[in-house]
Amino acid sequence: MRLRTPLALLGAAVLVLVGPPLLTTGSGADTGTRIPGLRFMVPNTPGGGYDITARTAAKNAEDAGLTPGIEVFNLPGAGGTVGLSRLVSEHGNGKLAMSMGLGVVGAVRSNDAPRTLADTTPIARLTEEQDVIVVGKDSPYRTIDDLIGAWKENPGKLPVGGGSSPGGPDHLAPMLMARAAGISPKQVNYIPFDGGGELLASILGGKVAFGVSGVGEYLDQIKAGELRLLAVTGPERVPGLDAPTLREAGYDVSFTNWRGIVAPPGLSDTERRKLVSLVQELHASDEWRESLKRNGWDDAFLTGEEFGAFLDAEDERVVSVLKELGL
Repeated sequence: MRLRTPLALLGAAVLVLVGPPLLTTGSGADTGTRIPGLRFMVPNTPGGGYDITARTAAKNAEDAGLTPGIEVFNLPGAGGTVGLSRLVSEHGNGKLAMSMGLGVVGAVRSNDAPRTLADTTPIARLTEEQDVIVVGKDSPYRTIDDLIGAWKENPGKLPVGGGSSPGGPDHLAPMLMARAAGISPKQVNYIPFDGGGELLASILGGKVAFGVSGVGEYLDQIKAGELRLLAVTGPERVPGLDAPTLREAGYDVSFTNWRGIVAPPGLSDTERRKLVSLVQELHASDEWRESLKRNGWDDAFLTGEEFGAFLDAEDERVVSVLKELGL
């Protein structure tokens, strides 16, 4: 089975000020697309994929001269649905956007959230990336076959951690992997974390047998030798990383994740166009292209109504896969 796309909220928000106003287009104020006071919400904890994407985009926009700065803040909880509810409540606010992805699609379903992505204004899909199967450097599992052999012997005693709620990418990937290995997905002991940042400590501390997360989230730890990479979930190997795809290793799984940007409902046409134009300028910048390469992200740019249609299709796909897996 291949899930492929061109593929709660506790406590106080953590504010990180990357600069003053927000995005403009390449020519700056002269273009008329400047959005003073624009804020970028991250609906999970610092260090996760949405967080890295948002902060990378903010810095790239500043470095490219598109805007003097973007305010990025974290509002984690319930797999991103706390942030989603906040976003939807900001009806007509053209100075707010939210980093999101497949994990929020799944969290809406698994948490039976009162607000869905259909309540938002779609702006753009930005990236697609593979998930990685990783263990701590002191783990007894040195290859993907070592891990799956032990997993098959007693699935419930080998907890797998992921940075998304059930229905999200870090949940679906190991479920598909289990099925391909002859393990019933219902036997899998999946432990959800609110983003890859929270998951990392549990992998390093041996609290989970292995972890599943986006390649861009753990690239530094893999290269530093803190994490051992056993396999990647996509159709091809990740350049610069010595690990097979699951299919190469004999497990029929090919899976990728994606991330994008949505805004509150009720925006005027002008406000929506300004946000889309800003992201288009960011996408065209050298800074963003370099970030794609550095983080192992694939370009999956899609804007406006086409992105909205894609979100509808992804919701249907997640429901279908969960039913097929008996989850």
